[in-house]
Amino acid sequence: MPFWAFLLATALAFSFTLPISIITATTNQTPGLNVITEYIMGAIFPGRPIANVCFKVYGFISMTRAIAFLSDFKLGHYMKIPPRSIFLVQLIGTMIASIVNMIVAWWLLHLDGMCHPDKFSDSPWTCPDDHIFFDMSVIWGLIGSKRIFGKEGNYLALNWFFLVGLLGPVVIWGCHKAFPKHSWIPLINLPVILGATSDMPPASALNYNSWIFVGTIFNFFVFRYRKKWWQRYNYILSAALDAGVAFMVVFLYFTVGIENTKISWWGNNNVDHCDLASCPTAKGVIVHGCPVF
Repeated sequence: MPFWAFLLATALAFSFTLPISIITATTNQTPGLNVITEYIMGAIFPGRPIANVCFKVYGFISMTRAIAFLSDFKLGHYMKIPPRSIFLVQLIGTMIASIVNMIVAWWLLHLDGMCHPDKFSDSPWTCPDDHIFFDMSVIWGLIGSKRIFGKEGNYLALNWFFLVGLLGPVVIWGCHKAFPKHSWIPLINLPVILGATSDMPPASALNYNSWIFVGTIFNFFVFRYRKKWWQRYNYILSAALDAGVAFMVVFLYFTVGIENTKISWWGNNNVDHCDLASCPTAKGVIVHGCPVF
């Protein structure tokens, strides 16, 4: 990666830290720059996956770490902790965490069968986030943005969603001005609605169904009955759902995972419940039961 790409990555992280911090403070959703950085570097330097990964790390991770440090300062402000003490703890903690992460990563990379989700591996660790990170380096860095989302690719129409994301808040603001009596219009928040989809890989569509189901029912009671006790327990419900997931992860590990026992049911036999998910999308490829593009 050339030196000017490093300067461009840091400039992107610096310029987006403030607006994304505002979104994080108001919605608890942190939009990432991972796709933007991959898109830019893939268009400038196609065929360089390692350079694309480095550009992504300096542009995306720097911004997210800055917002995380700002969140620590906000928590310290509420707890009456001096900012200098927080900064010192952050500095020492970052140095310790970096060293420990490097040692653990180096150790894990030398384990046989680590992060191999194939049927011939006995490893219970599939490392979905790492596989997504690697796949993105191939898609954006090795192949390049132009061959996928440019004139040479099949997904040129997806670029229009940049314009949709830009005009979305303007449309909601216009509807609020046109219909001021409808109090529910200002409550439409696109970062909250669209921000969760950034975790779609490695999460599947099945993971989102339960969130939509619970959130829709809960918000129905909030707006239908206008009871303060519904709104009072909104954060408690969110914390209970997160704690329930953490409890079930530990529970399933000690009851099923540690014994290498597999449970077969409709929820995990086909994760996406989409038979066409494994079909090829290349033009002219014919597979039984799959559409031909």
